[in-house]
Amino acid sequence: MDLINATDYWLNISTLVGNSTHFPVSAPNMVVAFLLFISFIIGTITNGLYLWVLKFKMKKTVNTHLFFHLILSYFISTLTFPFMAVTFLQDNHWSFGIVMCKIINSTLSMGMYTSVFLLSAISVDRYILTLHPVWAQLNRTPRWASSIILGVWISATVLSMPYLVFRETYKDQKGTVTCKNNYAVSTNWESKVMQTLRKQIHIACFIIRFFLGFLLPFFIITFCYGKVANKMKERGLSKSNKPFKVMMVAIISFFVCWMPYHIFQGLLVTKNQSLLLQLTLILTVISTSFNTVFSTTLYLFAGENFKRVFKNSILSLFESTFSEDLSVDRVQHLSSEAYI
Repeated sequence: MDLINATDYWLNISTLVGNSTHFPVSAPNMVVAFLLFISFIIGTITNGLYLWVLKFKMKKTVNTHLFFHLILSYFISTLTFPFMAVTFLQDNHWSFGIVMCKIINSTLSMGMYTSVFLLSAISVDRYILTLHPVWAQLNRTPRWASSIILGVWISATVLSMPYLVFRETYKDQKGTVTCKNNYAVSTNWESKVMQTLRKQIHIACFIIRFFLGFLLPFFIITFCYGKVANKMKERGLSKSNKPFKVMMVAIISFFVCWMPYHIFQGLLVTKNQSLLLQLTLILTVISTSFNTVFSTTLYLFAGENFKRVFKNSILSLFESTFSEDLSVDRVQHLSSEAYI
């Protein structure tokens, strides 16, 4: 994932276009639009293929349930990329109406929260399976996973609802329509009182999004995988370094893919209009597009020897990567030790 995916202010950057250029589309906007179109094409194909394999070709397990919905959140996010790319090509002019303005941005927000919550849930699942095998053997079922997944989608939807309220279209004196947040929910865009209120709500939303969408999930993922790695080394549960590579990929990719996005959002809070903001925007598009398009493929390559990837079928790769990390015998072995 993801995508992330980028949300909120991606479409509200018309002030970034320098006065020195006379071209209808700035170079940064061209780069961003190109990246979004490429990500859309690759993402819909690869994520669609992965969803098909997980849905119709693999046994229904806790792992396949969790990863299916993770990839589904990425797939949904990629469907919004063409709308954003067209907007950048039109010099940030939004031509799809106020309804799509609200839907696209709330969908991006939902995709972001769903993916990071599911990544956290996957790490917690690994933690329970390794450190609490008795409980896992008795309670860890696909129905249990479905309940977790339902809670994730509901939470992500609730946290994305403000964008259905705040997001509006605004037409300036030049006739350019932008899709941006109206945190004060007021038609008086020029009032200083409303501008102050908008900034206060904006800061509050940024803090909530940064804490729930990055800081807390990153802590959970790092903590859980750290505990899992230590336990597996202590008990000798893995004869290869495959699980450790997958865990490291999960931690590093999460940080690398989402940190630029939150830095970009922080710069927008400060109304920074420097070159740094333009560069951060491009980096954000690259990182979140990579997350939504290539993160699943990264798991596949991290979980298998590179040469074997080309010898095995897609199905066997998925079965190897998304199979349960601990066999029944290992779980039973830990279960017996838990009673000693």
